[in-house]
Amino acid sequence: MQFVAALLPVAIYLLVVYKIDNFALVSVRRLFLLVAVGMVAALVCFGLFQYTARLSPLAALSDYANPVLEEVVKAVPLLVLACRKKMVFFIDSVICGSAVGGGFSILENLFYLLLGQELGVGTVLFRGLEVALIHVGCSAIVAAGLMLAVRLAGRARSRLELNRGDILMALFLLVAALALHVCHNAFHFNPLMQFVFVLGTTGGLLALTYQYDVSMIHRWLDKGLDKQLSLLRAFREGRLCDTTTGAFLKSVKESFPPEVFFDIICYVQLNMELSVAAKSRVMIRESGLTQELPLSEEQKELIRSQFVEYRQLEKNIGKTARMTIAPVVKYYPADLKSLDDLRAECRS
Repeated sequence: MQFVAALLPVAIYLLVVYKIDNFALVSVRRLFLLVAVGMVAALVCFGLFQYTARLSPLAALSDYANPVLEEVVKAVPLLVLACRKKMVFFIDSVICGSAVGGGFSILENLFYLLLGQELGVGTVLFRGLEVALIHVGCSAIVAAGLMLAVRLAGRARSRLELNRGDILMALFLLVAALALHVCHNAFHFNPLMQFVFVLGTTGGLLALTYQYDVSMIHRWLDKGLDKQLSLLRAFREGRLCDTTTGAFLKSVKESFPPEVFFDIICYVQLNMELSVAAKSRVMIRESGLTQELPLSEEQKELIRSQFVEYRQLEKNIGKTARMTIAPVVKYYPADLKSLDDLRAECRS
């Protein structure tokens, strides 16, 4: 019964966080895999603590050093996910971070039961609620900060403009998570008040993160979709030369053979069509209308054939041409994710 009481809070937190994912960005399989990764992180920290306990300076500051060490170890797999573009939006980073933190908390709670003193079921449950919350919440906040930091680093490498608000948000999230975990370990007061403090702080930070995510997603959908629809309309009406994109493509026309330039035009148009379709499906998933508005078999077959043609055109024009038209065909992480989701939906 004590083991159930220790694990129940983690399951509740993970379920709540997973259910707020309107876009279905994280599969259940990945969620469980990340829980296992979090358990491995707990084992790594357990070994590190055995070593640092023998170092006098660190042993004396364990309440301050151990929380930082835990967040750093948990951050390693999250940083890998962010760098590999497996965490693209704030909400999927929060879910991935929560899963790693949840796995960490599961093993930590089991350690306390097996190696600590005998505790009642109520004490185990209450302690599990607080400890699971601090690990789930802090890891979720760190994951969101890392995802945004990696995104900003990519934009800096591409010499794109950086939003100062995004930079400050990334730093704030990383510092806030570390500070919250350190405060939780270093300063002890009434258990109930401590739980309320942790709940309010993590809840507030995650709510702020979620609202920031919603704002960014809709900014990406609204501005990007409007621009692509306008350009696609110009393509179909033969007014491409009247657009800024058309003027840019015309300026590079002489750099390629006629047949390659024709493929470039087809490639750009097909990119716009697939991007519009992908963003439309994102909006449908956000509205919870996936079951009511499914893709027909004819639509799936058309999109699958478009993807095949798109990959063939990509090979035809070559890497040099793709680099040349990069200002037109922009591959932001959110765009790649939406295209991958559209391809997966058409395979089902």
